[in-house]
Amino acid sequence: MIPARVRRVCETCREVLGEIIQKELKDPRIGFVTVTEVEMSADLRHARIWVSVLGKPEEAEEAMRALEGARGFIRSELGKRVRLRYLPEVVFMLDQSSERSMRLEGILRSLREEGSRGGGGTEGEGDGG
Repeated sequence: MIPARVRRVCETCREVLGEIIQKELKDPRIGFVTVTEVEMSADLRHARIWVSVLGKPEEAEEAMRALEGARGFIRSELGKRVRLRYLPEVVFMLDQSSERSMRLEGILRSLREEGSRGGGGTEGEGDGG
């Protein structure tokens, strides 16, 4: 179970990091990046920052490289805006859950369409009794 303080710090960091990435970074490789979650160690010294990147996989790779290059700046800005005893080490992780959910949604949609077009004969078969 995550302590309440760690949860509050994670939420605050998520909001601040989103603001820093959207408004402060001027790198054109960082397109539509959203901070989806921040996970911190219990001692608040390490942070995993999960980001979602809208676009092609190549664009996501470029955005991740740009974020890694700006890690020092992002970390220092985070330290200025969130008062913590220790400035956490940050690691960026690509959150692909939105891509997976969109792909799954497309599969389910195609199955529904396929079922409504030609699946009428399968229901009720085998009920010859």
